[in-house]
Amino acid sequence: MAVTLKRQVMAAALATGLALQASPAAALSLIQAYEAALRNDPTYRAAQHENEAGQQYKVLGRAHLLPSVGISYSRNKNRADITVPVFGEPVTTHPEYDSSSGAVTLRQPLVNLEGVARYRQGIAQTEYSDAQFSVKSQDLMLRLVGAYADAKFSEDQLQLAQAQRDTLAEQKKVNERMFEKGEGTRTDMLETQARFDVAEAQLLEARNNVTTARNMLAAIVGEEVSELDALSDDFRVRPMMPSGFEEWKAIALANNSEIAAQRIAVEVAQHEISKNRAGHSPRVDFVASYNKSDSETITTRNQDSTSRIVGVQLNIPLYSGGSVSAATSQAAANHQRARSELEAKTSQVLVELRKQYHHALTSASKIDAMAKAVDSARALVRATEQSVKGGVRINLDVLNAQQQLYTAQRDLAQARYNYLISYLRLRFAAGTLNAEDLRTVAGYFVPGR
Repeated sequence: MAVTLKRQVMAAALATGLALQASPAAALSLIQAYEAALRNDPTYRAAQHENEAGQQYKVLGRAHLLPSVGISYSRNKNRADITVPVFGEPVTTHPEYDSSSGAVTLRQPLVNLEGVARYRQGIAQTEYSDAQFSVKSQDLMLRLVGAYADAKFSEDQLQLAQAQRDTLAEQKKVNERMFEKGEGTRTDMLETQARFDVAEAQLLEARNNVTTARNMLAAIVGEEVSELDALSDDFRVRPMMPSGFEEWKAIALANNSEIAAQRIAVEVAQHEISKNRAGHSPRVDFVASYNKSDSETITTRNQDSTSRIVGVQLNIPLYSGGSVSAATSQAAANHQRARSELEAKTSQVLVELRKQYHHALTSASKIDAMAKAVDSARALVRATEQSVKGGVRINLDVLNAQQQLYTAQRDLAQARYNYLISYLRLRFAAGTLNAEDLRTVAGYFVPGR
């Protein structure tokens, strides 16, 4: 009877696995999901556009050092009142005439400390935008793998819940037959029924979890998800490279994009101080203009004039109501704030780095322990079934052993997914996460089965 039950359980588990793949669409691999996310993920696309906008900061800053050229033109209809004495008597005339004027002016900064500060700040702001985009590009990998792992783990949970429910359903039939023959007890029937009802509820919850997890993944990849690759049975933890935490720390301090972005934010704040302080500095411009006018004033009516002007213009700000000093003080305070935020970000990154380092370091032992727990649970189920046949154990013992096996299988799957996430998060904290790391994680999956 125990052998028959075991075969039926295996058949039910196999049927569940096939049912999960009953879709005409091919399985979505992790690499395919990443390629789709690069095209469709709205958060990543927003980051792309933000970075495109950030590239203009250096152009805007450079504009303050380049010449500016302007053209002006006007045409007017004039009516004047002119009173002149004629033989001691005032005589008023009302001449009407058209006038026009046009000018082309070029202004080239020669000494402009504010423009220099704006130029340097623009370069720093563009670099900050690039660093932020690097952070969000790496974050896309983390979000994608996290959603992919959650979706696949929910499928694993569904398979286990289905197998557990089917096992209890078969056990119910066995208990009913044994009770009818007078070999079983009502207690066994009630115990199995109670566990079956719980398993039914857990199965419904597992199905809902699969739908939710797939929808979350679909929101990132921009397409419906029906089937995913499965974790390979040949799952091996990669050796830690480099092995020491201090090496990882040095890599993170040199390469982490979040730290780099905050360093640049400090630089931007420093240039803001220089820009505002330049409000007290004189400005020297080279100015050239070409002007042409016709009847520009009443005294030059019916006269055309052309002037060509080349010169240097000096502007010295003397007082602006205290705004320059206030803006400089404000920028200095913001600079100190940016320095403090850099310290906080560095500490945060190093805490996360140490956390993921230790998690990855202990993952091999944890996964090995979980795999042994699964093997032991399988052996316990077989031994308990044999003991029931020999009259040493009872039905409840079989159910408990099977529950232990399902729990061990769930914990093993969870440990494997956690390792993959930790593998990527460690490299993200170190600032070295790239597409090659994603391909490494994708190698742990095989076509859906």
